Amino acid sequence: MSAPYAIGIDIGGTGVKAVVLTPAGEMISETNRPFDAGRPLHFAETVRELLGSLRESQGREPLAVGICAPGLVAADQRSIARLPNRLPGMEGLDWQTWLACAMPVPVMNDAHAALLGEAWQGAARGQRNILMFTLGTGVGGAAMVDGHLLRGHSGKAGHVGHISLDPQGAPDICGTPGSLELAIGNATILQRTGGRFATTHELVCAYGEGDREAAGFWLTSVQALAAGIVSLSNVLDPALVVIGGGIAAAGDALFKPLRERVARMEWKVASHPLPIVPAVLGDKAGACGAARQALLQSSSLSHE
Repeated sequence: MSAPYAIGIDIGGTGVKAVVLTPAGEMISETNRPFDAGRPLHFAETVRELLGSLRESQGREPLAVGICAPGLVAADQRSIARLPNRLPGMEGLDWQTWLACAMPVPVMNDAHAALLGEAWQGAARGQRNILMFTLGTGVGGAAMVDGHLLRGHSGKAGHVGHISLDPQGAPDICGTPGSLELAIGNATILQRTGGRFATTHELVCAYGEGDREAAGFWLTSVQALAAGIVSLSNVLDPALVVIGGGIAAAGDALFKPLRERVARMEWKVASHPLPIVPAVLGDKAGACGAARQALLQSSSLSHE
């Protein structure tokens, strides 16, 4: 029989990522399982089957099971309350009931879970004031203040991509004019570059090769991200900023100009610049954070 363990599950757009961890956060195993997003509730069936196989492989029941997914989480943290136009059947699905678990199965927003994972076993380990950005098709994120993950009144706290950098700009998918997401998200790359670049990866490669036009496009986006970071820094006062998502793979092409611009713009209260670091857990961050939340909740319940 295996040692005590917890399971964290991250539901994406076309697949499920699961990790099995010890209570101390040591990785036992990780699994990816695809699903058909066009097939009603196939994502949920995939999670149930995956959980069953993980239980069987470990030879005992887990200490805790946690789920994360895109969308806004219900107040009781048992389901995703709002996820329009994606994964039909996700909204309102009670995961504890669906998985037939005797223990609570806490549900988290995926960006919130990613931050919790990085704070537990990743780039922000040991920190209590953290601001995280996930840069990909859009811009997601999360914030931790004084050790508390911010969820807010309706669960939308931490949507850093939907801050306004230009009040006269076009609205984004949330109605925010001139948002950070529009300025750097991969979804708008064609518009931002006049149709020249189809992906941020192509733009960054051209920038690295010394293309002056590409440099103009890319550094304009980096400037927007820097402005968003310093603005939110003045509100939340993080000890460090963690950058994850596919665009973070740009490495020095992103982090060098970004750090330079933040250092020039930030309100310097401390003697050192605001640290800006890459996420290190990759696609495991959300699942690790979901497992961590489940362990914390399980521990809290056992002490009541």
